[in-house]
Amino acid sequence: MQSDNRLTRHIITVDATLRDAFRMLNALSGSNMTLFAVDPRGRLAGSLTDGDLRRAVIAGRSLDDRVADAMRPDCMKLRHGEQRFRIVAEARRRAIRMLPVVDDAGLVVELIDLRNLKTVLPIDAVMMAGGRGERLRPLTLDCPKPLLKVGGKAIIDYNVDELMACGVENIYVTVNYLKEQIINHFDAPTYRGKVECIAEPRRLGTMGSVALIDSLTADHVLVMNSDLLTTIDFEAMYIGHAESGAALTVAAIPYTVSVPFAILRTEGADVKGLTEKPTYNYFANAGVYIMRREVAESIPKGEYLDAPDLMTRLIADGETVRYYPIDGTWIDIGSPDDYRYANELMSRSVKL
Repeated sequence: MQSDNRLTRHIITVDATLRDAFRMLNALSGSNMTLFAVDPRGRLAGSLTDGDLRRAVIAGRSLDDRVADAMRPDCMKLRHGEQRFRIVAEARRRAIRMLPVVDDAGLVVELIDLRNLKTVLPIDAVMMAGGRGERLRPLTLDCPKPLLKVGGKAIIDYNVDELMACGVENIYVTVNYLKEQIINHFDAPTYRGKVECIAEPRRLGTMGSVALIDSLTADHVLVMNSDLLTTIDFEAMYIGHAESGAALTVAAIPYTVSVPFAILRTEGADVKGLTEKPTYNYFANAGVYIMRREVAESIPKGEYLDAPDLMTRLIADGETVRYYPIDGTWIDIGSPDDYRYANELMSRSVKL
């Protein structure tokens, strides 16, 4: 995203000259070299890139000609407040590097830089980072598990970076064990982006700490464990959740159980047959959830509540709970073997 104080670097008037446009683009060298032309009333009129300027000059335009003679009046744009992710997907397909956001009056109020942005999901995100990581001791005696380094990078940062790449602006991290380290991690001047830490007064469970957040604004909330390494497609999961109308969608990882014996099929004490070394396929809870905001807001404050309990309540109340299968990498770093495997994976330059 572009902040307001940087908007002017990309805004030019339709009456400015092509020479002015070249100068502005030259000043943007190394960043996103796209300008947006506005009319005398400040309304978006078109877009202008270095390619548009070169084509105009080749076609015989003078450097003293107006920007209006070289701009693209049919540039893609977003309306303020509308669902963005579908338009962003189309813009990326068309190799557009920057999208303007306009208000009802047609004024440019925001610029979305698409070079490092995968999508813009209309969700808030809550990451659970309060656990003690006891199975990873002694590694977690002095360091909270989300801050353990995998491939030279804190586990939680892989997830935060992915959420930011999906355009999620409101990211909350609930903390408890060694919370000062996590708070300092995100408060460090070198940390890019904004993450707000919420301290639990005591252990509240996977979902209980969500009730501590009173500033949710999006219609849907993603809640996830912070100590996962996964290539889950957040956009696909969100689309499936939103279109289904479900109260909650849980990400699921395929899990196979192979029995090394022949299993009896019985009826009472009678054996009716045998199944030789059967394999059973299941879906296991992957620790990533998307729920409607009213579900998050219905969680009682101060109550200990884990995710399975919340799902059980929703089902008992007649609400729809769906699952989204993860197709890709998913590692729950819960043991020293998991931690070694994660580091080995990253040493092979596996991209997360």
